[in-house]
Amino acid sequence: MDLNTVADIRDARLREPWRPGDAWLGGGTYLFSEPQPQLRRLVDLSRTGWEPLTHGDDGSLEIAATCTVARLSRFGRAWDAPAAPLFEQCCRAFLASFKIWNMATVGGNLCNALPAGPLISLTAALDGECLLRAQDGSLRRVQVVDFVTGAGRKDLAEGELLRSVTLPARALGCRTAFRQASLYGLGRSAALVIGTLDPVDGSPPVTVSAATVRPFRFWFPLPPDADRLRRAIGAAVRDEDWFDDIHGLPAWRRHMALRLAEEVRRELVRDHGEGAR
Repeated sequence: MDLNTVADIRDARLREPWRPGDAWLGGGTYLFSEPQPQLRRLVDLSRTGWEPLTHGDDGSLEIAATCTVARLSRFGRAWDAPAAPLFEQCCRAFLASFKIWNMATVGGNLCNALPAGPLISLTAALDGECLLRAQDGSLRRVQVVDFVTGAGRKDLAEGELLRSVTLPARALGCRTAFRQASLYGLGRSAALVIGTLDPVDGSPPVTVSAATVRPFRFWFPLPPDADRLRRAIGAAVRDEDWFDDIHGLPAWRRHMALRLAEEVRRELVRDHGEGAR
């Protein structure tokens, strides 16, 4: 897609004042996928030099907004943390072309805020926290589950930048359960459910995404029974929160999300029982 309204591309390191018609340029896979007639200038993040993945002294993991899907996938395959398999599972949920795989970024996936965004699912399920930087240099933090507010909507002010997402050590130490469904054999996610089992207190948060316009994370102090999980999802997710597009009707998405959530619950309950022995 030619962006024939764009008159300039600027280096993000220059920290120039934000103007109407500006857009951050990460991998560009979304910007160049469809017309963007409102754009006049792109602010390129590719030369910021941000380290893609950084381990914190507390065991946390900071993922730069410019980290690509391919880089995150390689990291997950080589890592031995309990939650590491979830990285590859979510990356593979893209079903992406070579170009998307190597150019699409974590920040772009979150900021597009599409329900099927698998890195939204990953970071929401692992209790991720976004670091946001305003034009005046001030910083604020917001949980991923609160950052994505709807289909294509996010808690991001004009000119504000998603710098990174941090996953806490406790979440990275969790066992995980992953389930995903698509309407087509090679289609985008229509329902994606992730469960985690906390190694400290045995709590099993369950995160529902793709089927809903934004991620929903359900926390329980102990593994719930099937009825309690179903009631929790039903009480929190309103009728209008089930996503509706060509990849699945709301009723079908709801059915699949509840089915996958129950499969995840059973796996977590089994793992919790094994861990107790």
